[in-house]
Amino acid sequence: MRLCAAIIVLSVAAQAQSFIDSNAALLPDGPRQHRFWTVEKKMDAGILAGLVAADGFTTQRGLSHGLREENPLMRPFVTRGPAGQVAGFSLGFGAGLGVVYLLHRTHHYRTERVAMRLMVAGESGFVANNIVEIH
Repeated sequence: MRLCAAIIVLSVAAQAQSFIDSNAALLPDGPRQHRFWTVEKKMDAGILAGLVAADGFTTQRGLSHGLREENPLMRPFVTRGPAGQVAGFSLGFGAGLGVVYLLHRTHHYRTERVAMRLMVAGESGFVANNIVEIH
């Protein structure tokens, strides 16, 4: 009789453990991580890439009209022609996204968004300035 009671108690305990395991799956895993490549970030990066390309195009157009590059950091790249300019702008674009990613990794999410928007605004200003100077 003791053996039957022990078996029943152990089987009930085993069933209780399986009930706990099934309920544990319904609990949340913890705080959710912020993803870097959100739709907003993809759109901002795409706009920035388009503005960098427009800046390159308008800069080359300005150079062919007799203007010169005012940015001393980009001047060595721009004077090497379109290939050098692509290299320089790629470095600048990568550095900008690198800063945004660093801010993301250090959990400065608001600063990350502001930095990306400031880069887009600054690049828009450069493109507008190039267009005004050409015409």
